[in-house]
Amino acid sequence: MALGSALLAAAATTTALWMAGAFDREIVRVTEVVEVREVVHGPAPQETPVQPGVTTAATRPAPIETTSSSILPEPEPPPAGATVETTVPVFAPADLVAVVASRAIPSIVTVQSLDEESRRDGSGSGVVISSDGFIITNHHVVDGADTLRVIMSDGLSYPAERVGSDPLMDIAVLKVEAGGLPYIRFGSMEGLRTGEPAIAVGNPLGLDGGPSVTAGVISAFDRTLVTNPITGDSLYGLLQTDAPITRGSSGGALLDVHGLLLGITTAIGLSDVGAEGLGFAVPINLVEGIVADLMSEGEVRHAFLGVRGSSAFSELEDGVESPLGVEISILEESAIGDAGAEDGDVIVALDGVAVRSMPQMVARLRSYRADDRITVTLQRGDETLDIDLTLARFPS
Repeated sequence: MALGSALLAAAATTTALWMAGAFDREIVRVTEVVEVREVVHGPAPQETPVQPGVTTAATRPAPIETTSSSILPEPEPPPAGATVETTVPVFAPADLVAVVASRAIPSIVTVQSLDEESRRDGSGSGVVISSDGFIITNHHVVDGADTLRVIMSDGLSYPAERVGSDPLMDIAVLKVEAGGLPYIRFGSMEGLRTGEPAIAVGNPLGLDGGPSVTAGVISAFDRTLVTNPITGDSLYGLLQTDAPITRGSSGGALLDVHGLLLGITTAIGLSDVGAEGLGFAVPINLVEGIVADLMSEGEVRHAFLGVRGSSAFSELEDGVESPLGVEISILEESAIGDAGAEDGDVIVALDGVAVRSMPQMVARLRSYRADDRITVTLQRGDETLDIDLTLARFPS
């Protein structure tokens, strides 16, 4: 009896709450991208005595709103000591890709190359990076070409001049005589994590109809890709993505969720069964320095330590091995050898940043230039040494 009364009372209470709308649930459908906004709070100004008849500023300024976007002008840097609060964007994934694509497509071009001697022609993609016509593409897209032409997404076609080209990182810069072009701004690798969205825009196979868009994620960092098995030529420090990249998309853009440039797509991974969802891009932190060098000097003065190396390991308990660094042998012309390094030394850090493998060390060196000063940390037996040296130039 008591249990039955309790159940009846509970049912009555639930019915009353339901009739009052307590269990109603609002269904929210997200249909648009909510822009990321940064609110910058500047430090409070020093208080000053208020004099009669004098109007003073508020003791604390109102927050300044700036919108993070690749289309809008760059915001002013926050005041010294300011704190930055960033809201997280809410979006529907399909809408996100559509918004980024609509902003990026006008800045993606087709690069046509012609070798007049062999009468071979080819095509790739490119990214406009300035309103006055500077364009990034891949070295292999323009290598050996006598004539270059750039076709914009709206069909306009321009003859192009090669400003400079870097085979070591597969980056080239072109120039067309045009003004007021839509362009893509450089992003940043800082804080970028595996699994974050990545959007690839390029022009596969030189197809009519303009650029195409694919989407995926950042799959990995610091990948090494052998580009020529015969010579052993390799690209180091690459971004890996599963956003599909096809033939002809080389030189296109890999973008973040704000439409900013994360890298220049350069290669795909193949196995005996075909493409495996492995796309690779030269990351923006390397692209930026290479492009600056090509635009100012027409070449890149890559750094050279003067060693051969292999990954070295230290043995822990129970036979466990831990990556230690790069065991080196000194070449005949060697900046590090001239500075006192010896065969068998193990490089464990460059300028205080740990290196654990030969590919990682080479990728790190790509951010340096010949004649830069650097501190190399070596392990020699039980001794740790710091060697200061001036980097040589990578042999052509």
